[in-house]
Amino acid sequence: MAVSLTGRLAAFPGRLRTGAGRLARSTWAHVRGVSVWGWAMAAVVAAYAWYFTWLSLDLHHGLGTSTFDYGLYDQGVWLLSRFKAPFVTLMGRNLFGDHTSFILVFLVPLYWVMPGAGVLLGTQSLAAALGAVPVYLLARARLGSGAVAVLLGSLFLLHPALQWTNLEDFHPDTYLVPLVGFAVWAALERRWRTYAVCVALALLVKEDVALVTVPLGLWVAWRRDRTIGLVTVGASIAWGLFAMLAVIGGLSGRLVPNAWRIPFGGVRGLVAETLARPGNVIDYLRSDGRPFYLWQMGAPFAWVFARAPEVAAISALVVATNVLSNFGYQHRIDFHYSAVALPALALGTVAALAGTTGRRRRTAVAAVAAAALWSAYLWGPLPPARTPVAYWAPDHPVAVSARELIAEVPDGAVVSAHWAVTPHLARREQIYSWPNPFARSMYGTDISLEGSPLPAADDVAYVLLRLPLQGDDMAVWSGIADRFSLVRANTDWALFARTGG
Repeated sequence: MAVSLTGRLAAFPGRLRTGAGRLARSTWAHVRGVSVWGWAMAAVVAAYAWYFTWLSLDLHHGLGTSTFDYGLYDQGVWLLSRFKAPFVTLMGRNLFGDHTSFILVFLVPLYWVMPGAGVLLGTQSLAAALGAVPVYLLARARLGSGAVAVLLGSLFLLHPALQWTNLEDFHPDTYLVPLVGFAVWAALERRWRTYAVCVALALLVKEDVALVTVPLGLWVAWRRDRTIGLVTVGASIAWGLFAMLAVIGGLSGRLVPNAWRIPFGGVRGLVAETLARPGNVIDYLRSDGRPFYLWQMGAPFAWVFARAPEVAAISALVVATNVLSNFGYQHRIDFHYSAVALPALALGTVAALAGTTGRRRRTAVAAVAAAALWSAYLWGPLPPARTPVAYWAPDHPVAVSARELIAEVPDGAVVSAHWAVTPHLARREQIYSWPNPFARSMYGTDISLEGSPLPAADDVAYVLLRLPLQGDDMAVWSGIADRFSLVRANTDWALFARTGG
């Protein structure tokens, strides 16, 4: 046995070299097989990811990110990377008790080697960029033109809802853009292994992903494979219930976290109002810019997907939920709630184009290009858009003066800080968004406790505040000022350290 084991160990380096050689030859063969249009699409994806990573980091270093929704993710993933329970003191609950974004676990190894804003913001930009790839792949296969495929993939990246999501702090929802896109593409092309992997990963992004995977499963059952489709539906519903009832319910006590967003007092109230006073429901659906939101979602595709809507309809439940919600951010394209709907709309557009030929197809492609460019100008965040995103550059005086005081805070110290600087101090076990923990504000799940102090108030060693203090901030500070002394101040910020009490 010893001789056999020794022989195997001696042969291992040779086998490793042989395996590495095969992998290298296989990889090179695939690289050589990529067409010029494939390289062009790769260049567009890389350019988008690079530019939006750079712009997102500029926003971050210019104090453009916040406790919600950047700092809480940074603290949560950092805690996981240190093998600690991800109780996020910035919001007062477990990271997975807020949303079941288990996909974030895959970021932990990156935090071991390069913890920083680039991990969250860079992977978010890369995910958004990769959403163009399934559009390109389907267009190349169905339309028979690499040039048109690159064009349609590039136009997808111009959609204002995608770009605004990319610049709205950090949200794991962005990872759904490529995952849902590849899942829909795989279903269309009958690539079931890819489909299974992408659906499984998508379910790890958030508890409500069933809003898109259930319609996808129904489409698969109808058009492709009944068993696979029904398994998708069943698994999606089962996982969604487990995520909400067992995980979120167990960690936070909230069984249905966003039930308050259903109008007219919940499901029963909505049904009763629809039956008794349908005019009120119609008036509600016409209000708060909801019809315009629908227009903005479809206009960049020139509504071409309406010609053959079955693929685009995979996003119908997500869009309907956003429209129905009484939470206004859900029916605005500059927030992340719309991103998950984009892949099916884009792939539905390609599928509809595939049903045309000749001059009619060329006209439809031109219409999509014109509509995408015009929509990006009207509603997008990038120059030369009509209203590009406004932000402070990293060298803005307020951002520079904030970094001067941030540098004075010791690593690991317990801190309470203004919401704009908590993202720059989040990688520690205890950090609070002022006025927490001295007066609860958007903390935990029990709103009846708003304004009351937390036990952790006695643990805070440093307080970093924006000047001048006014209103409620001044009132809270006046009650604790005698426990702290000034460390350093400038025209915009003041840093205090505990001296007693």
